[in-house]
Amino acid sequence: MDTELLLIILIDGLVYASYLFMVSVGLTVICGVQKILNVTHGSLYAFGAYLCATILIVYAETGWPGAGAFVIMALTAIFLGIVFGIIIERGLLRFLYAEDEHIVVLATFAAFLILEDVLLLIWGTNPYIAAEPLALLGQTDIAELPFDNYNLSMILLSALVAAVLWYGLRRTTFGKMLLAVIFDRELSQSMGINVTRIFLLTFIVGSFLGALGGAYQAPAISVQPGIGVEVIVLAFAVVVIGGMGSIPGALIGSLVVGVARAAAVHLEPVLELFVIYMIMAIVLIVRPQGLFAPAKPRKI
Repeated sequence: MDTELLLIILIDGLVYASYLFMVSVGLTVICGVQKILNVTHGSLYAFGAYLCATILIVYAETGWPGAGAFVIMALTAIFLGIVFGIIIERGLLRFLYAEDEHIVVLATFAAFLILEDVLLLIWGTNPYIAAEPLALLGQTDIAELPFDNYNLSMILLSALVAAVLWYGLRRTTFGKMLLAVIFDRELSQSMGINVTRIFLLTFIVGSFLGALGGAYQAPAISVQPGIGVEVIVLAFAVVVIGGMGSIPGALIGSLVVGVARAAAVHLEPVLELFVIYMIMAIVLIVRPQGLFAPAKPRKI
């Protein structure tokens, strides 16, 4: 294998890993704090992609500056994060926190199916393509091959999201309260922390990240039915590999899956999906809790 091919695999792997991280980190944040597997996360990604693509198509016809498209992506993700975060957490999950985790998964899966039908009712089955932001940033030649700067920018966005999350958890008052809730929910509540508000804000942040992943990915893909199903399966694979509730685990898991998939695409395309689930199976056998699963507190 020559150096040029290795460089291409690395770049493709980083781009794909950044996409996976954007999607899976919101899922792992919710899982770490609220101890639930939120299957509706895939629908939030799909809503972000559909709504953003729709607005971008209309925006492109106005003749306004192309840079406004990036503002639209951010505002779309914020809007969907707040709306769906409140609806799902307050309207569904708050009644299920005391239930068995399997019931919560089934409930979020049922909500996911409902939201998938809502997507079809609103946008139908036709694909939506809004590639203007992709063309706006142009291309860069690496190893004599052109790479879209838009896709490369996703690496920077994922790094920014990781840095903000790290700072928010380690350097802010809210982050410290969040860590306390993760460690011991009952003790945190007895110490005066409003756990209900923490849960709501956490779910809104996780929903925002899922919608942001869809909104930012919309110009790079054909937005069509089924993207939510595909992404939630991949996000679960990343979370399982990295460890549920671990942000560093989501980052490392995304990198492992992204580079492995890129290597398979360039060397043996038929193994593209196989390598992802093979890695997940190996991790489950060797370390069932994930590579970087946070330590569980032991109550005495």
